[in-house]
Amino acid sequence: MPENLAVVILNWNGKNWLEKFLPDVVRFSQNADIYVIDNLSNDDSIDFIEHQFPTVKIIRNDKNYGFAGGYNEGLKEIKNEYYCLLNSDVEVTENWINPVMDLFEKDASIAAIQPKVLAFNNKKSFEFAGAAGGMIDNLGYPYCRGRIFDSLEEDHGQYDDETEIFWASGCCFFIRSRDFWAQNGFDERFFAHQEEIDLCWRLINSGKKIFYTGKSKIYHVGGGTLNKQSAQKTYLNMRNNLSMMVKNLPFPQLIAVITSRLVLDGFAGIYFGIKNGFAHFWAVLKAHFAFYGQLPVTWKLRQKNQKNDFYQSKWLIFKHFLGGK
Repeated sequence: MPENLAVVILNWNGKNWLEKFLPDVVRFSQNADIYVIDNLSNDDSIDFIEHQFPTVKIIRNDKNYGFAGGYNEGLKEIKNEYYCLLNSDVEVTENWINPVMDLFEKDASIAAIQPKVLAFNNKKSFEFAGAAGGMIDNLGYPYCRGRIFDSLEEDHGQYDDETEIFWASGCCFFIRSRDFWAQNGFDERFFAHQEEIDLCWRLINSGKKIFYTGKSKIYHVGGGTLNKQSAQKTYLNMRNNLSMMVKNLPFPQLIAVITSRLVLDGFAGIYFGIKNGFAHFWAVLKAHFAFYGQLPVTWKLRQKNQKNDFYQSKWLIFKHFLGGK
């Protein structure tokens, strides 16, 4: 296990998760540097780390910058060649690091890697945030091998491979530090949700590769910071997904995709409102107004190069909800 890896956990009032999962991170990451970046917590999680895990290094942010900004701020102080950005609600396993580092060493064009992400509360099932590697369809809808929208597969070894993917999950996100900073890190405007997809897309547009390895596995609780049914999560996902496409899609495809999504998101807002309550309908509406407000800045952040063959599936939303795929 290389000494040039930093395992970095972002914390905000997460003492309960640190108590539960930090012991195994320390146990199974012996030769890595372990950091906790704290987003100005007001619980006693920092005191807990200092007293129980004195070898863990603590970086204190001066406010809650969210996921994207929190990592950007804290990682400025970490000089390791590789980062592993690890959610506090993740259980790691023995030998979870070596397969990832072996992949990095085999191919210098690989910028980011994720392991197999299984559900902590149902360890036979893939977990929503990443599963067996992230993909995207032609309308910009993210999905995973092992997870399409809310439908999850059980793990029967069908994704024990090592393969190129489109995006790596932010719950356990390995990346070369030089590639992270070459892209100026995460887009801090995203605050949380889909910032890792945006970063991976920018990396791909710059000629880098994103990979998955089924030889490494972790278990993710999910919803540890923001509940899956949170209207705020709906808002962030909708807003950030639209901004991500403006930044990364080739122009001819961008017009067609954004036009289609404006219509489809209207139907999605009605669906979410019926399924989860009016707050979710309002979250979709707010997301679109926020997207329009950010558009001038987003346009300036468009990538110089965009790949035309960005997607792995077509019309996923129709195949899934109408065709039962």
